[in-house]
Order: sequence, then structure tokens, then C-alpha cells
Amino acid sequence: MTHNVLVVDDEPKLCDLLSSALSQNDIRVFTAGNGLEALAVLEQEDIDLVISDWRMPGMDGPQLLAEVKLRFPQLPVIVMTAYSTVKNAVQSMRNGAFDYIAKPFDIDELDITVNKALQFRDILRDNARMRAELDEHQQIDSLVGDSPTFRRVLQAVDSVRESNATILLTGESGTGKEMVARAIHKHGNRADMPFVAVNCAAIPEGLLESEMFGHRKGAFTGAVSDRVGRFLQADKGTLFLDEIGDMPLALQAKILRALQERIIEPVGDPRERKVDVRVIAATNKNLLQAVADKEFREDLYYRLNVFPIPLPALRERVEDIAPLARHFAHTLGATAGKRIDGFSPAALQAMLNYPWPGNIRELQNCVERATIVATGNEIEETDLPAYLFESAAPRDNAGALPGIAPGLPKDLDAALAEVEKAYILAALQESNGVQAAAAQLIGISERSFWYRLKKLAIHVDKIIR
Repeated sequence: MTHNVLVVDDEPKLCDLLSSALSQNDIRVFTAGNGLEALAVLEQEDIDLVISDWRMPGMDGPQLLAEVKLRFPQLPVIVMTAYSTVKNAVQSMRNGAFDYIAKPFDIDELDITVNKALQFRDILRDNARMRAELDEHQQIDSLVGDSPTFRRVLQAVDSVRESNATILLTGESGTGKEMVARAIHKHGNRADMPFVAVNCAAIPEGLLESEMFGHRKGAFTGAVSDRVGRFLQADKGTLFLDEIGDMPLALQAKILRALQERIIEPVGDPRERKVDVRVIAATNKNLLQAVADKEFREDLYYRLNVFPIPLPALRERVEDIAPLARHFAHTLGATAGKRIDGFSPAALQAMLNYPWPGNIRELQNCVERATIVATGNEIEETDLPAYLFESAAPRDNAGALPGIAPGLPKDLDAALAEVEKAYILAALQESNGVQAAAAQLIGISERSFWYRLKKLAIHVDKIIR
């Protein structure tokens, strides 16, 4: 099998020497005089191994190593140096180099090191191929459900997973938007590359640009070192922009440029950087309404909405509650060292009766809690959190809940937010304002509870006065 090796050195004679020596071993050799030239070759050719000098003008060996590990994380790099010190060698290995050789070097020693690196590269390729072959014969196992509404989601995922189209996932909080994004990445043509998730609502506005695009040391107060942004972290892979509707308008223009031109500019760095990123965005907001309210750019909306996938609320796919609950019980039980075979009929009926305003996330938290307290191999009705029974009411044949007015709400999102707010306020009153205890009462994580407080503008200090 022929391998492609890139030799990077600012001494042409050494490049010629290495080319001659390596070519005898069924190796095709490419050369570059510095780090920037090397990156250009890597963008154009399928390289199996990089052999780079330590000291070069412009971009030196350590800088090139950092860029290679960022852009091509599975590509082995051998560092060579005439300044062979333990410090340099240890530093290069810590930074991800496969090995190092010292100049002047013995050709036989070089052959041994190169062969080991190429064997390592072949193993990685074989593993990737076997994973791809296995995935072709598997369903999208992370997405559970067979209701008609969810089957449409699965069909959409299957249609778009092999493309590079930008995807917009919409749906209420907790409907599994990140799970769908990860499934698209896992079963798509970028599965071996990074999947990077960013919650646009969880990062302070002043830090969001640096988080997305990175920054140079000294670009602003507190920038004590260079930082690689999420776009570059996701290069060749997938960038998941969750809660995109909460992104500030000022940053939306820069995101639009990154999507249109595939170019970013780190904060404090005049150099533009090319990126190859597949973007999946998600929101629980009505972006068209946000566009009408001048809170979201219309051009960015259409750039994101190339392939929209709406995710149904759990109450719209009641048939999937039981299989989802069993899936969570099996996986969470295994994590907790328990064997959970299923649910008693009474426990299952209680879950079917509950409206699940928090959707799949709330169901998962509920099952996790029940798994912890369960004493047998089956989750009983008494293992479920009390709030399921306080709010539950049997569904009639039409799927509606008794006690709710037959008229449809004019604003469903607002109505659901009021229900969610009522639960949280009741939990805070019950726990005397202790957020951790309130979160436990309604079966969600503390982080999720804090996020909902922020989203619903609930001020705990005012509640407990």
C-alpha cells in the first residue's frame, strides 16, 4: 500500500535527502518549506504522516503541530530537531506528536519510526472503516420512538445525514434537539470529525464572539493566551448552535458571514481563517416572529433554514412514552449498576397520564430518579416522583386532558410557559427557596432548574421574602 508523507523543512537539501530515502519504501513524498506551505498541502492532499522540522521561519514546528492536531486530529506527526533536548522532545510529545527524531539521524532509525507511525495511521483508518460499515447496518439507535409524528423526524434525519446542508431543528425545550443533532453527525459523512456543541443562551454576550471565533493573546482584558474558537474546533466536523434564537444581533452578522463565506476572524487577529464546518442550529423560539420583531436577522434565518426539522412535543407522540421510558431505564440502570427490566402496569399508566411539559428531558429525569429508588428489577408506581400524580389526569379518547378548557390557546408557547412557571414556583415555595431541593422535587437537574429560572425571569429572592 502506497502512503503519502509530507516533509516540512526550510533546508531544501534535507527535503531532497528524505524524499530519496522514503521513496524507496513505496512512499510518495510531498515537501514544504514552512508551516504555512505545509497546511496548504494538507488541504489539497490525503497525507498519512507529517515529518516536520522544529525550528523554521514563520510558522515553526510547534505551531504547525498545534494546527495539525486541531484540523487533522488523527494525522500522526514526527518532529525532527537539531536542538535535541529533553525539553523539546517532551514538549512535542505532550502536544500530540507521535514521536521525534534528532538531527543528524540514522536512516535506519528514521525508517523504523516512520513505519511505526504509518502502521498507527493504518489502524486508525481500519477502525474508521469498520465503524462506518457497522453504522450502515444500524438504525439511528439514539433516537427512540415509532409514532407517526416521530417517524417523520427519522425520515428527515435519514434524508439529510449524508449531506452538508445547514439544518434548523425547532421544538419546545426538552424535545431532544441535541440528541437529533448528534445522531445526524454520528451517521453522516463527518462522523470521524469533531462534534462541538454551543449553548448560545448560556454564554455571556461579551464572551460569545471569543467563544465562537477565538481570540489572540492580549485582544482584551483577561485574554492571557490565544484561544481557539468553536468554529475551528469543529473544523471538518459539525458545529451545533443550540438556542440560536438567543444570539445577540451584533454577533448574528458575523455568524452569517461564517456560514456564507466559510471564513472567520478571531478577536484581535487580522488574519482570516478558512473553516469547513457543517452547522446544525436549534431553537425553541418562533424565529419568523423574532424576524418580524427585529430580534433576529432575516438573512441569517434563511441561511439556517435550509433543511428544517420540527421536533414534536412528547404529548404529541404519546405512543413513544413507554419505549422511551424503557430505553432510559435500561441505560440508566446499567450506569447505576442495576438491572431494570421495565415498569409495572400502574407505573406505566401513571407516566402515560402525565402531560410532560418538560418533554423527553423531564421523562429522562423522572426515570433516572425512579431507577435510583427502585429496589427490584421493575419500577413500581411508588418509585415515581410524587408530582406525576399531583398533576396527572386520565386522558380521554381524544387525547385531551379533563379540566382543561376545550378552546385552544391563542399562544401555545406562552400557555406552556405558564404551566412550567407554576410548577417551579410551587417547588420553590415547598423548598423554602432552596433551588437544589426544588429541582429534586420536580425531577430535573439543578442546571436545568437554573436555566428555567433565567428563561422564565423568576427571582428566587422575591419568592421567599
